[in-house]
Amino acid sequence: MLGKTANGLFWMSRYLERAENTARLIETGQRIALTRLGDSDEEWASVLQSAGVYDAFLANNESLTKEAALNWMLRSRDNPSSIRSSIDAARQNARLVRTAITGEVWEAVNATYMTSNRILARKLAERDLPAVLRTIRQHTALVRGMMHGTMMRNEIFDFLRIGTFLERADYTARIVDVKYYVLLPSVSAVGTKIDNVHWESILRAVSANGGFRMEYGATGGPRQIVHFLILDKRMPRSLAFCADKLTDNLRYLNAGNRTRARSLEKVTELQTRYLTHDVSAIFDYGLHEFIQSVLVHLSEVARQIEVDFRFYE
Repeated sequence: MLGKTANGLFWMSRYLERAENTARLIETGQRIALTRLGDSDEEWASVLQSAGVYDAFLANNESLTKEAALNWMLRSRDNPSSIRSSIDAARQNARLVRTAITGEVWEAVNATYMTSNRILARKLAERDLPAVLRTIRQHTALVRGMMHGTMMRNEIFDFLRIGTFLERADYTARIVDVKYYVLLPSVSAVGTKIDNVHWESILRAVSANGGFRMEYGATGGPRQIVHFLILDKRMPRSLAFCADKLTDNLRYLNAGNRTRARSLEKVTELQTRYLTHDVSAIFDYGLHEFIQSVLVHLSEVARQIEVDFRFYE
């Protein structure tokens, strides 16, 4: 399968994953902001920066406030990565590939769309934010469950999975990088109780808190957390896990071809260049610099997938 159908499947799953991840990022911003002193509005610059939408936010808003940042990330039509925009785009792509997905998947996507439009129709009161974010996560998880439970394991499923894990890897990298932006103004906070609270928030943002505590107990610190989120192949949101799944599905799509797809080669490069070292090497290189390099490489993988499978033909 090549062309527009592959493109629609890829982006449907990416946008759904993005909506869930944006909800998680907002929750993380809320938790971290509660631990900081000073201007709480400025804390949201860190979240916007990590989401990759800071410059666009400044271009469309007169000033940075918590209310404006939340509106931009939750429901702004001017932000193509807002939760509302992402779910709208996911449904639009699902309509384009309606005959390639099961009725259960379509119904789950449509329900997510209708629910998000209803709960994001107007600006939210802060007291309503946790319930709304929880609802978004639950609905996107329902779509993912329907994909797993009803879809044939064929090239259609492969493109859905590739979109999911590419977007998830990007998010995990960005959520780890939140630490850089949040602590940049106060490096003296590193190693303090506040620093530990921030790392705890990062774990919760990727639903990794329980798994991490089972693995390390109460003794795990920043190095163990970074290892868990980047290099541990058992953790379903780690960079290493996502890269392995990308490799698997690209191999399925490449089976029978005489030449290896360039996108598969680029994922292999990602694994060998960034995900085969120990955590000490990552800190020696610089965590922020490492994450930025990974994000660039993931963007290159996405562009190469579009080329290899002729998304726009």
